[in-house]
Formats: sequence, structure tokens, C-alpha cells
Amino acid sequence: MTVLVPGERRRLVTETWLVLGVSLGASAVWALLSLVRKLTEPVPLDRQTTAMNTSRAPDRPWLDLAYQLAEILLPLVPVLLALFLLAHHLPPLGASPHRGIGFDLARPVHDTLAGLGLAALIGLPGLGLYLGARELGLNTTISAAGLPEIWWGIPVLVLAAVGNALLEEVVMVGYLFTRWAQAGWTTAAVIVTSALVRGSYHLYQGFGGFVGNVVMGLILGLVYARTRRVMPLVIAHTVLDIVAFVGYALVAPHVTWL
Repeated sequence: MTVLVPGERRRLVTETWLVLGVSLGASAVWALLSLVRKLTEPVPLDRQTTAMNTSRAPDRPWLDLAYQLAEILLPLVPVLLALFLLAHHLPPLGASPHRGIGFDLARPVHDTLAGLGLAALIGLPGLGLYLGARELGLNTTISAAGLPEIWWGIPVLVLAAVGNALLEEVVMVGYLFTRWAQAGWTTAAVIVTSALVRGSYHLYQGFGGFVGNVVMGLILGLVYARTRRVMPLVIAHTVLDIVAFVGYALVAPHVTWL
């Protein structure tokens, strides 16, 4: 990675904070405010529920579907913005920003296997961390799917998982790792900072959500630093969210421990 001159480095760091400000950085602010609100409620944190993927207009299914699709598609604009910005100062000159961060289909079998392996590595310990944090009173109960039983419910949950993966991995890893490296940051500083930001926009879940996602960010950051391919990370994140969203919708009505 070519490190740029000081003036250009400062401009690129400013650019990253602006991109975060219209995407996941803004989510971090709202997540922090949500956590403060929950901590100041008279009900203990572990007795509160955080609802995700909820219905917006349950009495009007097609309007509800329109809301769900808008909430999935609009956050992808920062992904396009990040790829557009990466088209500048991405060596070699004229290189595709998709290929520059490994966001392509050049290695489908390898990326899929790597993504599934990462999902297993992160998912099982992550579930244990969530349950443990909740038992210790450090996390809310996560209701990962609150859509009504309707024909488009499962497809929307799958699309939401894909959207989350694209936004977080392309912006938090592919884009930020490239820009901060160009600004002269060390690999360790990039990995840790990205992981902390990732954890911060999950604070709405509680402290367990923060810690779990910081650990996830460290693992994915280390993998990307070695491979320079963001596609396995997107696959891993998609699998994790599909299991969480769709699995919750199917299993939660039949168990009590979730």
C-alpha cells in the first residue's frame, strides 16, 4: 500500500470520518444513546428486550414490505460511496476498487469455504458470549426477528443479512483498512480502531454486544490483513446474520432460553 504525503493523508482520514458520519459512525451515536436510555430505565438491562427487524406497518403488508426494502437498500448507498471514493488513490493506477479490496467473484470456492469457516469460528462462541452476558445482567434479550408470519418474511430477513454484511465489511474493512493504511497507520492501529467502531454501533444491544462485535472485528481484521480479500468476510457475516435472523424466527417460539 502506497503511503501518501502528509496533506493528502489528512484529507483521506477526514474522508473516512465523513463516510462513517453518514453510515456506521452515525449508527454508533444512536447505539450509545440507546444504551444510555436503557441503563437509566428502572428495569434492569437483562430484563429489557432489543427488537430487530420489526414490522413497520403490520396492518398494511405491502407498505410494510416497502419499509423493509427501503431499510435494506438505503444503507447500501455508503457502500457505493466507499467504492466510488476508493477508485481514487488505489494502486496500481486505474485498478478496480472491487478487485483492490478483494470484493469480487475471482475465488468463489475458496471465499465460500473461508467464509463458512469464519462463521463457525465466530458464531458458536458468540452465542455463548451473548447468553453469558445476559445472565450477568450486561446485555438485553435480543429479539432478532419481529416480522409477522407472511410470505415475504424470510426473504426479507435474508436480504437484511446480506445488506448488513455488505455495509459493515465493505465500509469497515475494505474501505477503512485501505484509507487508513494510505494515511500511514500501522496495521495494528487499523485493526483495533475498526474493531472498536464495529463494537460501538452494537452498543444498543448491551455490553455483551459491544464486546462480541469487537472480538469479531479483530478476527475479521486479522484475516483481511493477511488475505486482502473482503469477500470471505461478507460471506461469513451473511451466514451469521441469516442464522441469527431466520433461526430466531423459526426457533424462538419453541424455546425459552433465547
